[in-house]
Amino acid sequence: MKALMLAAGVARRLYGDENDELPKALLHFNDQSLLQRHIEPLQAYGVKELVMIVGHRQDDLIAEAETFADKGFVRPIFNPRYKEGPLLSMAKGIDVLRGGTDVLFMNSDVLYHPLILEKLIRSPHRNCFIMDRQFQSNADQVLVCVNGGEVVDFGKGLGEDFELFGEWPGFLKISGEIAAKVANSTQGFIDRSDIEGPYEQAFREVLIGEPRGTFSVEDVTGIPWIEIDCPEDLDKANRKTFPRISDYRA
Repeated sequence: MKALMLAAGVARRLYGDENDELPKALLHFNDQSLLQRHIEPLQAYGVKELVMIVGHRQDDLIAEAETFADKGFVRPIFNPRYKEGPLLSMAKGIDVLRGGTDVLFMNSDVLYHPLILEKLIRSPHRNCFIMDRQFQSNADQVLVCVNGGEVVDFGKGLGEDFELFGEWPGFLKISGEIAAKVANSTQGFIDRSDIEGPYEQAFREVLIGEPRGTFSVEDVTGIPWIEIDCPEDLDKANRKTFPRISDYRA
């Protein structure tokens, strides 16, 4: 299994337009960056490679990765159009998605207890979302929607007409076959110059087009995490989430 991480953005919602702050993956909690907190469990759980899509202040990200990762574990890919939207960063990972191996997709701006990653990687389901029924982010949540124990919809702005739904913490495991379809969907958006929307729409397009039961879900409710998009998220991460991570016992 390979991991594909989007880490190219400029964090507009956190710092404002045209900022030169460090990428969110380099936010520190107890002297450890988010990137270090990603790399160490990935290596411990047997992931073979982390392909990291970089853009804004890429040298800082790469230097941090080289400090904590085994030699050759992290492979950076530069997206020169990183200011134009995350779908273009997804597109830089198309070769990885078409590589024939299982892929662990990751957002870089998530603070979480490593058990979340462990549950996903060790899940028996090859195509698997994670879901928290207690929302952790302050706004603009991405939802995983479940009927009959099966994932039936995914994305932002969805209604609540489902048997079960929860917030997506930003990680997804997919088989090589499904990864290739995600690559095709992403390429379709690029070919149509439809790059303004969220990258999640490429995953949703594949989900909707596959037979029911293709995608499963692991419930991580109660395990502390937060995706850091805005100043309120960062404040919550420092005041509430990180102390919970430090104290959490499975």
